[in-house]
Amino acid sequence: MDEYEYGYGYECGKRFAGLGRLAMGIAWAALLLGLWMWGRDTTEGTGGPVPMTGDVAAVGRPPAHPLPPAHAPLTSAQPKSVMIKAAGVRAPIVASGLDRSGAVKPPPFSRPGTVGWYRAGPEPGSPGAALLVGHLDTKSKPAVFYGLSDLKRGERVRVARSDGTTAEFTVEDVEVVTTKRFDARRVYGARSRDRAELRLITCGGKFDRATRTYAANVVVSAYLTGTTGPSHPVSAGGQASR
Repeated sequence: MDEYEYGYGYECGKRFAGLGRLAMGIAWAALLLGLWMWGRDTTEGTGGPVPMTGDVAAVGRPPAHPLPPAHAPLTSAQPKSVMIKAAGVRAPIVASGLDRSGAVKPPPFSRPGTVGWYRAGPEPGSPGAALLVGHLDTKSKPAVFYGLSDLKRGERVRVARSDGTTAEFTVEDVEVVTTKRFDARRVYGARSRDRAELRLITCGGKFDRATRTYAANVVVSAYLTGTTGPSHPVSAGGQASR
């Protein structure tokens, strides 16, 4: 956690608030603009496999580490909570939309242990790339996604859903994406049309005490590899197979 200025990142949470507050946070402004663009791509059907290149720094990503095969996507169900044992995360999930300025509405800053799900995109476990966002820290302590950058390729993320299933995702990479070259389509777009994918995002990079901004975002990419509970995979025709 050397790149994080623990105890001084209060404005990171406030940077969820909107694009009109760029002076308060360039990193989150880039993130929110990316969410708006990504949401439009999702609804307009212009998404597709995305080449994973660009100005990123990989974290804990051995090139030859084998990963399990993808599980068939599940039918739609809203996420309820997320568990990441390796990062010490066990948190409720709340649905978030966009405000009038085109920015995603985050969990209240008074609830730093809550994760936001971008409800205009896919649900975790459904086809496409679902998005979960969380605060990094507060004035005095870590927030829900403080340990996100410690995740390694092959570790698991579990999302409990409203239909009683738990979608189990495997991390395929962890990236620190710089603000200067933030590519919304690359970061938020699905890598494969045939998979259910997950993105977990928080602030990252170096913290500038003068501007009270972070230089980047931590982006964890994972994909569905298993499920527990009454699973109903989606068939090729888009219908649940029973």
